[in-house]
Amino acid sequence: MDVKNTNSSDNKLNKTSPNPFSQTYFHGTKSDLKTCDFIEIGFNSHYGKNKKAKYIYLTATLDAAIWGAELALGEGRERIYLVEPTGPIEDDPNLTDKKFPGNPTMSYRSKHPFKVVGEVTDWRGHSNEQVKAMKDGLAKLEKQGIEAIED
Repeated sequence: MDVKNTNSSDNKLNKTSPNPFSQTYFHGTKSDLKTCDFIEIGFNSHYGKNKKAKYIYLTATLDAAIWGAELALGEGRERIYLVEPTGPIEDDPNLTDKKFPGNPTMSYRSKHPFKVVGEVTDWRGHSNEQVKAMKDGLAKLEKQGIEAIED
């Protein structure tokens, strides 16, 4: 692969075009989406109490995206999408500092849409025991009045 070293002010194309060195982001869900669809706020969340989503979430780790797909509400097939943020993203406060110091899951949220650029079709989910333990833990938190996703 040829890589031309240019001054960034001369190469405006790279500011909006994906390149092999940009961060990959994933979104786990049970929604059936297509390439070029946008994931946006304002729709019912697939997590927690299924209320209108104020934020949408993505992660830079496949494992966190797999959890997202496995824990999503609904009857659809679990899916992992490759997504590109269209605006600023911030650390997901539901998983950073409150539960884990820093951001080891590399989980983020935004109010700006994510563009679906592909789907990961070859991935392995967690064991049934792991998923049950996670769901049991979330149910215990819910009984204590702790919402899984806090806006």
